[in-house]
This record gives sequence, structure tokens and C-alpha cells, in this order.
Amino acid sequence: MRAVLLTGHGGFDQLQYRTDVPVPAAADGEVLVQVSACGINNTDVNTRIGWYAADVREATSGEREPAAAGGGWTDGLAFPRIQGADVCGVVAAVGADGAGHPLIGRRVLIDPWVLDPLAPLDLAAARYLGSELDGGFAEFCVVPIANVHPVDSALSDAELATFACSSVTAENMLTKTAVGGSDVVVVTGASGGVGTAVVQLAHARGAHVIAVASAAKADAVRRLGADAVVDREHRALGAAVRDASPTGACDVVVDVVGGPMFTALIPTLRPGGRYVSAGAIAGPIVEFDLRQLIYGDLHFDGATVCPPGTFARVVAHIEAGRLRPVLATTYPLEAIVEAQRAFLAKGHVGNIVVTL
Repeated sequence: MRAVLLTGHGGFDQLQYRTDVPVPAAADGEVLVQVSACGINNTDVNTRIGWYAADVREATSGEREPAAAGGGWTDGLAFPRIQGADVCGVVAAVGADGAGHPLIGRRVLIDPWVLDPLAPLDLAAARYLGSELDGGFAEFCVVPIANVHPVDSALSDAELATFACSSVTAENMLTKTAVGGSDVVVVTGASGGVGTAVVQLAHARGAHVIAVASAAKADAVRRLGADAVVDREHRALGAAVRDASPTGACDVVVDVVGGPMFTALIPTLRPGGRYVSAGAIAGPIVEFDLRQLIYGDLHFDGATVCPPGTFARVVAHIEAGRLRPVLATTYPLEAIVEAQRAFLAKGHVGNIVVTL
């Protein structure tokens, strides 16, 4: 089959497009999916460059010297690896003897979080599609049957491939912070894949949404449901966010950017406010005054592993029309390097998808 192999940590040269990769076989309890489209995410880039290694302190970038051991977010990463977490495809086979199974021929989305079936809340046992097991930058991939979700939608395969990673992350972040209709919610990176999903889902919950994005993308973000957009380059970002809030403060900060933006936005939280992070593309090392946490009675959450039921809610949002695709452009699988370069340039709104 055609596939892109990640052969090690490093630059774009570590991505090898091949046409002779063996098609994987589905064992008992597994499903073989013929992939039609697969989205690109920061996880793909971060894993390739080894950004998760403890000695990395800079922002996400396309090229860097190969990381030491530990460049994946767990120690379960092995090379070569087929990346790609945002899979839309059709079930081609079920298990070793699943002929005639009702899933065969169904169009499906795949939950990228593979949880331990005996201990689904054991975070240490969780695996991720395209990291600890092969993903969707290939014509076929194998996943546990529990991770396969049929979807009833008129959306195209490429549109459906925008949802898995970004939307399940967004749903998890909003659930962790219990966002509701009375909340003022700040969303960083609001024009990206996760950010556009957070804006839509927070709006659907009735929250007042303040999006942080570039001025050039403000109109696109407003159309997704943002009540206000603050320019990410504003020299007094925190003050601008407070000015945009109807209460002069914020209840929740949903952050996928980190870096200096973290320091600017924490003081916007009201006493008892909530902060959740699922990314730090602007840099993982931040300045923080612990007195803000202590005397503000703030609540901080990290959001990586998504609990059982999260992806099913995302599929329900899609089918109900509460969550729309934001598809920027598509590339063929063999143009994976060009697709990642475009992704890293951040000139787009929403998601970039590779098609097969």
C-alpha cells in the first residue's frame, strides 16, 4: 500500500513516501479501515521533531536537530511509524473471521485515543493513533473495533477528516472546565484546528466567546460563533481581553498556544476561574507568579487523554450540525511535506487534510 513512514526524529527528510508497505491485517477485536482522508495536526510535527523531549524549550517549528530519546510524548513511540490521527475511511474488514459484519462498507471516523479496555481511566495505559500505533497517513490502518464510529453525514471525506483530533480535544477541554451558558470563555489559537472547534462548541453551550486570533482571520472566527475577537499581536493583550468581556473578567481560558500568551491571560481570570491547556506551540516554558494561583483560587487543568464517551459526543455534535468542518485545503498523500510546510506557515483557518 501507499504510506508515509516517519523514520526518526528530525526534519522533513524523516518522512518517506512509499508504495510498497504491507497492508496490515486485523486481528480479533480489530478493524481494517481503508483510509480516504486524514487531517494534519501539531502532534504530527511535534512527534517528528522530537518536541516532547524534556530538553526542548522552544516553540514548535518545522526543522530542528534530532531530539534525544524521549522525543515522543510517551516511551511507546517506535520507528518506523505511520502517523496521522484524523482518519475518515471505510471499514474493509473486521477481525480474523468477520466476513459479513455490519460494519463492513460503513463510512467511519476513528477515535484516536486507544484506551485500555479493562482500565479505560488509566491514563498511563492510553495509546494514540499515529504515535504508539500506526495511523492514517496510509491507504489502510488497523484499530480496535471500539474506536470505530460510523457517521451519518452529508459532509465529504475530507471535511470529516478535520474533526477527530481537534474536536475531541476541544470537547475534552470544555468538559474538564465545565463550560456553560453563564461563562465568559477566552480561546487562544482560535483560528487553528482545535481553536475553531472550541469556538463552535463553547458557542453551542451558550458561553460568551472571546477569541484570540490574528486580525486577518477575525471575520472567519466570528462566523464560527465568537462574540469578540482580540488581535493576538495586541501589545496589552490581557487588558484587551478584559475590555472585550461583558463582566471585565473571564471565567475560563482555553489555551493551545502557551508561551508569553499564558502570562498575559492568567490575570484576566476572575477569582475561582479555570484554565485548561492542550498545547504550547508558542513555547512550553512560561513565567508564572504562584500568588495568582493561590490567592485567586484558580483551577488549572492539562488536557491530553480523552476519557471514554468524549468521541461519541463529538460524532453526535457533527450529526446534529452543532460542529461544522473548517477545511482550509487538501493535499495528496505524496505531498505530505508540502502539506506540513503549509500547516506550519499558519496562513490558514481551520484544518489541512491529506487525501488518498
